[in-house]
Amino acid sequence: MSADARTIAVYDDAAERYGRRNGEPWEIEALETFLDRLPTHALILDLGCGPGHFSEHMTAAGYRVDPVDASEGMVKLAQSRDLPARVARFDQIDAVGAYDGVWANFSLLHAPRADVPGHLNRLNTALKPGGIIHIGFKVGPGEGRDSLDRFYTYWQVEEMRAALSDAGFAVDKHVPRGKSIGLNSSPFGWALMTATKKD
Repeated sequence: MSADARTIAVYDDAAERYGRRNGEPWEIEALETFLDRLPTHALILDLGCGPGHFSEHMTAAGYRVDPVDASEGMVKLAQSRDLPARVARFDQIDAVGAYDGVWANFSLLHAPRADVPGHLNRLNTALKPGGIIHIGFKVGPGEGRDSLDRFYTYWQVEEMRAALSDAGFAVDKHVPRGKSIGLNSSPFGWALMTATKKD
């Protein structure tokens, strides 16, 4: 099972609080840039959809979404937004050539480093040729738990670039970076990476 039960429990317990978050301005800007690269009515896997605010934005813009999350609490919130959200872990993504895009915004960082290559390979398989993946992650070394007991794997930019390349993606040179405040009220450094599935 490639999911951390303690992390999922945090999100189940904090679902209502998290549901009041609608994405930071830099996240919405990144989402709009991501959507601009996709065909009209594209099908998007929202991996770790949380309460569904990004899927809601995608749907309003005319895209089709498949929102998934390992937290039942988050999925219920997303469903309350009339989204077709479902419970699924990273290792349960088994589609083949189905999606035009994958939006993995600060979700894969909850997977152990050793599991990430397998997850990226599954996402590559799930994408159509030329499909686009967006990954948001926290920048830093190592793995560990935050003050809320969530498990995190931190990545350096070049580490994530190499992981995506090894999984069959061509990674964009431009990597937006910044700092923000997390659910636990602590600051963190982040990076956003976009890549294209190689034909």
